[in-house]
Amino acid sequence: MPVQNIPELYLERPIDNTDLFIYDFKMTEDVIKTKVNLNMHMFSFLQEGKKQVHFSDVTVAVNNEQSLLLKKGNCLWTELLDNESVYFCKLLFFSDKRLKEFLEKHTTQVQSNNEVPYFVIQNDSFITGYLNSLTTINAAPSVFMERLLSVKFEELLLYLISKYGVVFESYLYSLIAEKTSAFQKTIEKNTYTSLTLEEISFLCNMSLSTFKRHFISEYNISPGKWLRDKRLVKAKELLAEGNLKSSDIYLELGYNNLSNFSTAFKNKFGVSPKRV
Repeated sequence: MPVQNIPELYLERPIDNTDLFIYDFKMTEDVIKTKVNLNMHMFSFLQEGKKQVHFSDVTVAVNNEQSLLLKKGNCLWTELLDNESVYFCKLLFFSDKRLKEFLEKHTTQVQSNNEVPYFVIQNDSFITGYLNSLTTINAAPSVFMERLLSVKFEELLLYLISKYGVVFESYLYSLIAEKTSAFQKTIEKNTYTSLTLEEISFLCNMSLSTFKRHFISEYNISPGKWLRDKRLVKAKELLAEGNLKSSDIYLELGYNNLSNFSTAFKNKFGVSPKRV
């Protein structure tokens, strides 16, 4: 069974440009142990059906009387129909960036010893009303939806902190706790440089073949595609600022000549870098 990259599977835009996202997930048949690479933290508000999430060392099961907050990472999802003919779950995804902004604004840092990748929320009248309001927001014009969703995201976290206290606050901090391996640190430091895969693998003290296998096990994607996509998104951001041209940036982002850069850029975004 192929790995499902979520929320990319549901998005119509690059995940790099997404900090908050709502999705109504529905299905009409049971799904057993779907392999999921969850790339954003996620609230799962189950409306109809039953859900099990299997992590490396623990499994959690909920029905529609409970909701889940899941930490990003790899897991297996089992989703089962109940008495109804349709499984329905409202999903709210959020980025590390948005969570950090909330914590800096509304909390004082607490120590996090929480290693559990999920938090179970008991549904109540607030959650019911909150979900109704999310449905309304999802139907709003796009120009307003992002602002409204930002407010509703803060409202939800503030309510859950008031309900569960320091236990929930500590869990939120565990979601952004720095647990970066030496391998990941090397990758992150060289994402936006001109270094090739061979050069980065050397810095990681690995052969190229070992590096590729290790990278896929950490990121669930080939290193070539990951680096190319990251660097092209960065190039688009730099060009959009209006101060630089393609000729100013292609070398530092790992392209040997301007023509190769322009071709790769157009293949990814559908327009020439000159049109940004």
